[in-house]
This record gives sequence, structure tokens and C-alpha cells, in this order.
Amino acid sequence: MSHELYELKVQNINRETDDCVSVEFAIPDSLQAIFQYTQGQYISLETEIQGQLLRRSYSLCSAPYEKKWCIAVKEVHNGAFSCYINQQLKIGDSILVQAPGGRFFTKLHPDQEKNYVFFAAGSGITPVIGIIKQILFEEPKSSVLLFYGNQRTEQVIFLEELLSLKNRYINRLALHFLLSREETEEELFHGRINAEKLNRFAERIFKVEEVDEFFMCGPETMILELREGLQQMGVDPHRIHMELFGVQIQKPKPHFDHTAESENCLVRMTLDGRTFEFNLAYNSDNLLDAALKQGANLPYACKGGVCCTCKTKLVKGDVEMMVNYGLEADEIENGYILSCQSFPKSAKIEVNFDQ
Repeated sequence: MSHELYELKVQNINRETDDCVSVEFAIPDSLQAIFQYTQGQYISLETEIQGQLLRRSYSLCSAPYEKKWCIAVKEVHNGAFSCYINQQLKIGDSILVQAPGGRFFTKLHPDQEKNYVFFAAGSGITPVIGIIKQILFEEPKSSVLLFYGNQRTEQVIFLEELLSLKNRYINRLALHFLLSREETEEELFHGRINAEKLNRFAERIFKVEEVDEFFMCGPETMILELREGLQQMGVDPHRIHMELFGVQIQKPKPHFDHTAESENCLVRMTLDGRTFEFNLAYNSDNLLDAALKQGANLPYACKGGVCCTCKTKLVKGDVEMMVNYGLEADEIENGYILSCQSFPKSAKIEVNFDQ
């Protein structure tokens, strides 16, 4: 994944729902290789809004076989970036974009015959629909089951496209829409997706032992509840793929009692072959935010411990990593940390983003 930002033009904008638009970018021939992506990945956008430079990450709702680069952005109340995209961005406008990244996918192959189950809520459908399209296109022997939750029918993003996919792959794609603020014909599909619904789905709609891969994207509370429920059913964690579109549970900053004479930790960072140092006060900022304040151009996207864009190798020292939704166990064992969630515990810290 390239850490650079590239200026791209908006090729098309579609109004998907009253509060959500899809945006397609034109990728020039010179950047086609850099912007190649795997289904389920995201891109990061950066622009100045009201004098403040902001960066946000949005999942690609397009599939690689479509040869398109398209995101969907749901407007969030008082969300500066999402409001800008929904209300001001126009076809022909240019915006800075970082090459695709993320690990919300599994390897596909035409010879595979797998059963996939997806859970999505709200704008969590964005990466999910891209993955589903690629699976149906690339694995003709595989089947897909989607549970998609919203408050009301008019809020279902990509409703027409999902129904079109169902018609095209009628024997391989099953759709179940859940509505929490609208009556449904069957009580099972009224309400939110949670552990209780998961248990009932597993009893009536699918058999856990017959599912090869589970994917889930939505609010943090839903994702963590489903992950725990699946693991209690005996599902191997490596078969559970999750993506959070927002981290709602607030985690307190750590507090350490330091006996060192200095009140600061000396941080040494290496990125793209360049090394720089700065002092970071204990019990203040995480490594990423502190470095950004120093003017460093570090890679980041979600800042919530999910996407792993800010992953770095801890070469020396000790840190406390508050949240980790993305790093694998072997990565942690090999010394990798998420800089957006790591706070210094030792007098000196050295990290390397190039390793």
C-alpha cells in the first residue's frame, strides 16, 4: 500500500438514499497499478474543510472485476467530511486519495466451493457488497447469504443493486433484510442484528458447521456481540472477518506512574528510510497523534484500532496498546503495534514503519 496521496477527479455521483451518496473516481492510466485493490478494501480521502485538513477512510463498494473505484458515504450529523461529500462534492471536482488498503477479505479462487455468510448494518453494506459481487463473479461454485439491517426500507443502501444481484444469481445468493423501526412480515426479521438473532438464524437458516467464512461490518457493539456468539458456537476465529465503520465505545487513556527523572519519553521513528526523534510526555498522546503534531506524514486511516494502516514494528521500548481489532496474534508476537492505540511506558521507544 502506497502512503502517498494522489489527486483524483470525481467521475460520477449517485444518490443512493436520502442521506447517502456513492462516488466514483476516475483513475488515470498512470495510476491504475497503484490503485489496484482486493474486494473489501478502503481508500482514504483528504481535503481541507473550513480551514482544517481532514482525512477519512471509506470502503470501496465496487468489485475489482468491474474496473471501477466507487465508495458510498452516509451523511453523519455534524460529520464535517460526510456532509461535505453529500452536500458539496460535485462531478469534476478533485480530491486527494490514498491508494487502497485494508484486510477485510479472504482469498478467492474459481475452483473453490464455499459457503459465505455476511452480516451488515447501515453503511456497513459498503465493503460487503463489493466482496459479495466479487465472490459471485469469481467463484461460480460458491454461495452467499446476507443479513442486512436498517431502521426502515428507504434507508437500505444499494437495495436495487442487491435485488438485481439476487435475480442474476438466484440459486447462489440469499438476502434477508432486517428492519428495526418498520413492521416486517416475519417477526424474525424485525429488530436489530444481535446475538439473539444470530442464534435464531443459526437454528433456522444456516448451519454453522457448514459455513466456511463469516463476514460482518457495522457498529462496534454489533460486531463484538456477533464475534463472541460465533466463537461460542465453536467457529474458528480465523474464519471470522470483521470491519467496524465506527468505534463507539470510548476507551480511557492509560495512566502510568513513572519513576524516571524525565517526564517525557524519547520516541524514534523510521518511515520511508527517514528517521526522526521527538519527546512525548507520558499519559498524553498516542504515538500516531504525537507524530502528526510534529508534522510527520505517517500512514493512518480509522484511528480506531481497526484498519491496521498505522501498523508499525516496535524495535525498542515498551508501550501499552489500548485496542486491537486488526492485528493477528503472530503479528503481535513479532512486535507489531498499532501506533494509533499505543502509549509509551518506557524512557525510550523506537518504531519502524518500513519493517
